[in-house]
Amino acid sequence: MIAKVQSYALNGLEGVAVMVETDVSKGLPAYELVGLPDAAVKESKERVRSAIKNSALPFPTHKITINLAPAYVRKEGTALDLPVAVSLLIASGALTAEVSGVVFLGELALSGELRPITGVLPLIISAKEKGYRTFILPDANAREAAYVQGVDIYPAKTLKEVVEHLKGENRLTVAQPSIFSSSTTARKVGQDLSFVKGQPTAKRALEVAVAGGHNLLLVGPPGSGKTMLARAIPSVLPQMEFDEALEITKIHSVAGVLGEAGIVEERPFRTPHHTATTVSLCGGGNKTVHPGEISLAHGGVLFLDELPEYKRSTLEALRQPLEDGVITVSRSGCTVSYPASFMLCASMNPCPCGNYGSKKRRCVCTPRDIRNYRARISGPLLDRIDIQVEVDGVEYDDLTSETVEESSAVVKARADQARKIQRARFEGTALKTNAEMGEKELRDYCRLSAECEGILKEAFESLRLSARARSRILKVARTIADLELSEEITAEHLYEAISYRTYGGEIE
Repeated sequence: MIAKVQSYALNGLEGVAVMVETDVSKGLPAYELVGLPDAAVKESKERVRSAIKNSALPFPTHKITINLAPAYVRKEGTALDLPVAVSLLIASGALTAEVSGVVFLGELALSGELRPITGVLPLIISAKEKGYRTFILPDANAREAAYVQGVDIYPAKTLKEVVEHLKGENRLTVAQPSIFSSSTTARKVGQDLSFVKGQPTAKRALEVAVAGGHNLLLVGPPGSGKTMLARAIPSVLPQMEFDEALEITKIHSVAGVLGEAGIVEERPFRTPHHTATTVSLCGGGNKTVHPGEISLAHGGVLFLDELPEYKRSTLEALRQPLEDGVITVSRSGCTVSYPASFMLCASMNPCPCGNYGSKKRRCVCTPRDIRNYRARISGPLLDRIDIQVEVDGVEYDDLTSETVEESSAVVKARADQARKIQRARFEGTALKTNAEMGEKELRDYCRLSAECEGILKEAFESLRLSARARSRILKVARTIADLELSEEITAEHLYEAISYRTYGGEIE
């Protein structure tokens, strides 16, 4: 007898339909699993056998052949355990049930318990697009799965519960839909801008960067507040809409780092250590291609502290994602694209000792030492960072002052207003922020007066800027104008944007 049970397997962020076909026939006891299974899928043989026996269900002592169709697609992970077990029980005659139109997902423990799997959200979304509306999966994945609207989720704790449900003896209860609300999600922000004393220029640059989604580099001596400023960024970022949260959650679900909430409630803020490898940053693996830090930071912030301490090759890998907002990782027989649209925030010292340009401490580095240190950051990468700000140490009086600094809530309100203007401007397109504008949008929304063109031309020639740098100055100027609620880019807006591109001049 041949039984067919529907399931899904992951391919990057997409789900691929997998039909589990099982044939139990006469012959010497044997168990064959075909259809390009990886090691985890092959090992399901022992998990399924023990789970069926420990659930007080009969395991057939005949020749068993299981095919995972389509056979040319590689199957990975443990999500196929449950459909394999159900198809085996139907094929052996131990279970009589109608399972057409039902998608089964789940890993089996030896005891028959259903364990959670990764990537549930993208699997269900892909299956829903193909017309499937009924899903049976582990109870631990129910909250995540219930964020997909218009489907019936039946969570189960054990294989025995699934079998009883299919027999009609003890029906599973449909999970209640999970509701996402950006206005009620708790903000888990640990740093507020009001705790950062002084540094008005850096705070202004941070506000502009968040308002337009621009990349930011903070350069200054140790203890000047660079890291503190960077860690305050999440408190200023706009809250997510449901579509954004779903897209980000898909990545975190595939990576297996999704929390108990079942959905990502806050914009990501990823801070990989400077010893991170290129694979950990960009994604990959030996055979399975997992999302890297830049994809986990999608929709949020990637903070690289002590930028020159990262390997040169690792930093250079950021150049293409910073331009395209997506990264394609290729491995033997596998090519996967992951979203990688993030705001890059980096910090660094100006020299090896950290005091070059400081008004408080004397630099002991030679000009050659400083040039070699800065050369660790390539020109093409630096060119992709829209806002580059030099900060110095804070005065003691500023640290002890009772003056109340501007809070994150106040800054966020202005940034949100600027983002609202941008959403209205780019309505009907895939763009969300000024930083994502292309040349067409620059011509449409960043027109300059004759005076401003003269200012930009002078800066272009005197600072020896690239064409990319010119475009990024225009984008930043557009954001500054949005913060000022101005329809036109004025000379003041342009001067401020140009001032954020003056780092990296001649070393005395």
